[in-house]
Amino acid sequence: METRLAIIGIIVEERNVAPKVNELLSEYAKFIQGRMGVPYDAKDVSIISIVIDAPMDDISALSGKLGALQGVSTKTVYSKK
Repeated sequence: METRLAIIGIIVEERNVAPKVNELLSEYAKFIQGRMGVPYDAKDVSIISIVIDAPMDDISALSGKLGALQGVSTKTVYSKK
């Protein structure tokens, strides 16, 4: 199974959805190589950066599920390798 390296940037604008974000990240934990979360109180948001090494379908599925949550925005950047 071929995998790709990617970074998923997540901005959580509604804190009540944070448990659902964490639940989705836990589902894909076997692919996640690193995670950094920064609460940005000045804008009342949380910013999460995920490094993931997974098949393209799994990366797209996770990013799509996260982005479908109310109050969550995502952007994914893929490596060229």
